[in-house]
Formats: sequence, structure tokens, C-alpha cells
Amino acid sequence: MKDTQILDLYWARKEQAITETQQAYEGYCYSIAWHILYDREDSDECVNDTWLRAWNAIPPKRPGKLSLFLGTITRNLALDRWKKRHTVKRGGGEMTVALDELAECVPAAVSTEDVVEAAELERLLNVFLRTLSRRDCDIFLRRYWYVEEYGEIANRFGMNLNTVKTSLFRTRAKLKGYLEKEGITL
Repeated sequence: MKDTQILDLYWARKEQAITETQQAYEGYCYSIAWHILYDREDSDECVNDTWLRAWNAIPPKRPGKLSLFLGTITRNLALDRWKKRHTVKRGGGEMTVALDELAECVPAAVSTEDVVEAAELERLLNVFLRTLSRRDCDIFLRRYWYVEEYGEIANRFGMNLNTVKTSLFRTRAKLKGYLEKEGITL
């Protein structure tokens, strides 16, 4: 079923919308949750919560791209679950490493002013990503959006592990320079 048809089911408040969404996007959403949580039960719960959040959000929202909408919901749920799990102690794993890598060039939002600035930061990040080659953008998103391990990225693109690390290092440096040029202080 096409995304427009699925969205029409949501707008008509037909429960079939959830079934169709699950059939079309369960694997995609599970993959996002898994790469953040590395826990089957937590990933399954995030995916199931995604369907509920989508049901509650559509309408009034009508997403332009359903996959991106669902992926964002899943990612946010997984990040919230990950933060909750790691509030007492910081665990190892890819999520911590990936966040630490980005911390060098992206400031964290803490105060209300920072939250407002986060919207501008998001806009700048999107502009920056459009300046990258398709491959560099895909590598960057695989690491920092989907939280894939370096080895997974290398296999996906048929690259050497060190080439992936170097690409990400250079992209982070470009991002840092770009954000500084745009007035974002680190």
C-alpha cells in the first residue's frame, strides 16, 4: 500500500492504518531502534510505541514523507529509552561513542535559550548535509542518525574501516568549521 493511502486511513481514523504501517515499516523502524538500544525487547517496545504515536499525531499532522516521520518517532523513543537506561551509569557501546564524537562539534541544548537555538542548529545541519557528497552524507547519517558501527558502514559501502573513520573525522571537522562560521559557539 502506498504512503498516501496509509495516511488516508489515518485521517479516516481506520485501525487498518496501523496494520498497513506495521507491514510497510516494521523492519525499518526496528533497525533504527536496534542500532540505538541493542536490546530486542526495548526495540520491539519502541516500534510498537511508534505506531501509537503515529496514530495520535495523524491527524492533525500530515507528514510529507511517512518513512521519515516514523523513523524520527522511533529514533526519539529509542533515544529516550537509552537515556533512561543510562541515567545512573554511563554504559559503553556505540551510542555513547557516537554521541561523544559529535559532542566535539555540536553543542548540547540545556537551557530554554539553547532549545530555541537547537531549531536553528537543526536547520544549519540540514544545510550542511546538502553540501556533502552523497557518499559522505550517507556515511555521516549512518553513523550519527542510525548509530551504525564503523564496521557496518564499511561493509555497506564496500570501504576500508579506516576510510570510514577518516571520512567521519573530516566531515566532523567540516561541520565544526561550518557551524563556527555560522556563529554557533562550541
